[in-house]
Amino acid sequence: MLVDSHCHLDYLERDGDLEEVVARARRAGVERMVTISTKLSTFPQVLEIARKFDGVYCSVGVHPHEAGEEGQAGPDRLIALASDPKVVGIGETGLDYYYEHSPRDAQRVSFEAHIAAARATDLPLIVHARDADEDTIEILRKAHGEGAFRCVIHCFTAGPELARAALDLGFSISLAGIITFKKAEELRETVRLVPLDRLLVETDSPYLAPTPHRGRRNEPSYVVHTAAALAELKGIGPDELAEVTTANFLGLFSKVLATAAPAA
Repeated sequence: MLVDSHCHLDYLERDGDLEEVVARARRAGVERMVTISTKLSTFPQVLEIARKFDGVYCSVGVHPHEAGEEGQAGPDRLIALASDPKVVGIGETGLDYYYEHSPRDAQRVSFEAHIAAARATDLPLIVHARDADEDTIEILRKAHGEGAFRCVIHCFTAGPELARAALDLGFSISLAGIITFKKAEELRETVRLVPLDRLLVETDSPYLAPTPHRGRRNEPSYVVHTAAALAELKGIGPDELAEVTTANFLGLFSKVLATAAPAA
């Protein structure tokens, strides 16, 4: 069985076929999914989806793109919303200097509030980092020095510096369909440095569909292609890769086992 550790089922719901999407994931062997919050204003819909399906969980947080309008100045609201049994992570949060849809200062303040919420709830922090490696490393190192917390860098596309910094702090790295792209050799070289026990797989659907579905809408069932590419990269079989990444997920997102009903 596999886990899609990061998807956006509320975006897929807009197409009107969410039940079929979840059913296809089940048939493909995807046992669990985490649907990710990007805005607190839409968190109720994200939570409702998680409640609707066994084996589907969610996070609570504000994407850096939304930090200008919905960024959090402190952790209290995140902590309160994270009390629901279906909420298993904090985020996604972080820094995005590629698009800069929100001011950098607002992104940093909200990022730090999410870190405080992750520390207070003992839920894993889900970090988005794009073209902001240096500042991401600085914030994570400083915050970790003030008190430990769990963390995953999702949809990892950065270089070895961020990978090493994350690993040094005891964090995990999650890989999406980009590792299947022909031009992603630099990313694959970095992934070769990451120990198996720190790796997760995800789709980030509906974005970044892996080969052979590139250019189409992504969905959780396609995580099998990312997992197959990662298994080949690591020189292990797909069953071992599924076993390891699922164990890694359950170790990091431990609230899943503590509070959840069994997957259907």
